[in-house]
Amino acid sequence: MRENSPPESRETCAVRDREDKLAGLRELFELAEDVIYLDGNSLGALPRATGPRLAEVVTQQWGEGLIRSWNSADWIGFPQRVGDKIGSLIGAHPGEVVATDSTSVNLFKVLAAALGIQARTKPERTLIVSERLNFPTDLYVAQGLMQLLNGDGASGYELLLVDGEEEFSRALVRGPAVVMLTHVNYRSGHIHDMARVSARVRACGAMMLWDLAHSAGAVPVDINTAGADFAVGCGYKYLNGGPGAPAFVWVPRRHQDSFAQPLSGWMGHAQPFLFEGRYRPAPGISRYLCGTPPILSMAALECGVDTVLAATPLGGVAALYAKTQALTQLFIELVEAQVPTGMLELASPRDAQLRGCQVSFAASADLEHGYPVMQALIASGVIGDFRAPNLLRFGFAPLYTRFVDAYDAALALVRVINDGSWNRAQYRNQAAVT
Repeated sequence: MRENSPPESRETCAVRDREDKLAGLRELFELAEDVIYLDGNSLGALPRATGPRLAEVVTQQWGEGLIRSWNSADWIGFPQRVGDKIGSLIGAHPGEVVATDSTSVNLFKVLAAALGIQARTKPERTLIVSERLNFPTDLYVAQGLMQLLNGDGASGYELLLVDGEEEFSRALVRGPAVVMLTHVNYRSGHIHDMARVSARVRACGAMMLWDLAHSAGAVPVDINTAGADFAVGCGYKYLNGGPGAPAFVWVPRRHQDSFAQPLSGWMGHAQPFLFEGRYRPAPGISRYLCGTPPILSMAALECGVDTVLAATPLGGVAALYAKTQALTQLFIELVEAQVPTGMLELASPRDAQLRGCQVSFAASADLEHGYPVMQALIASGVIGDFRAPNLLRFGFAPLYTRFVDAYDAALALVRVINDGSWNRAQYRNQAAVT
């Protein structure tokens, strides 16, 4: 614990909320007054528009329109329409993003596409580079694809996992085929310099694939200017699309027609309703579709994306991120000023310019590595999450998180630790989802 007093009072935080030009966006969400929700980095809050929209789709478009709604309500255009909305948040051009499938499935598509493109001109390149602490599903997908491509052979594609700048530089010297990174790390919230990394990767002849799961709708992204090659992202975090919402995939125009992605389902066919026996890939981004879009989930995702787009006249994602930087800085300062030294260690970058929309603290063994602390905090009405082995994660979604929320959440965490309320048997029983 530092000797200085807390950096702000609750009253000054309330003033900051009254002066916040984004404050009115909170009204777009259903939020309980007795809960502080700091887990939007895992599941965004429920937009008020989602329930009525789903009711309309169910009762009118499905119930009355029936199958006619594929045309009359343009269900068939959902993936491209929502994709373009998401694209406007990440610096994509119209026709470069499609909302479809899950992040994992989309990653499989574009990683296979990148390797296929490289194999035509650089067949000797068989190395995929990623980070050791990348989100596990990204690594699992790469491992599964390599197993498929390599078959039973002892050699073939290789996945190299690196830590830090030195190992990354050495990996680039080896001439990889693809570099696959997550823009904002799910554990620490550390942000890669997308433009700089992409330039280095392309300079060595590799292709750059970004996972934007913790970026889209949260931090500024200009994917085209950055010179990336492919990107995927999630619909249920900062895009507020609901649990299990469809994800998205970005493919720039220069790559769209150069490879037929391997999950060649009927919705990615050039003319799906000809029902041909031979696959012909659709032109453009539509070839990255696979099966029939889930209409109810697509409707919910569009409502979520619209909440982010509502910030456009107020400064857009740049304004949202500036607010997040202030929120996370306030939270860090409040916690560090009052938690006993050695109990929690900041696991996120201290420099706000290097930090996404979350704060992670590593809990000491004295706190049983943090799991019971988070459970006690949730029981008190402050919802964050835990990531093994010892991370307490707090997501600050600026659309609905207030400065008084950051203040109250910090004091609640301090109280749970200092009064020992976390040290109860009921908080040690680990649930399936942490």
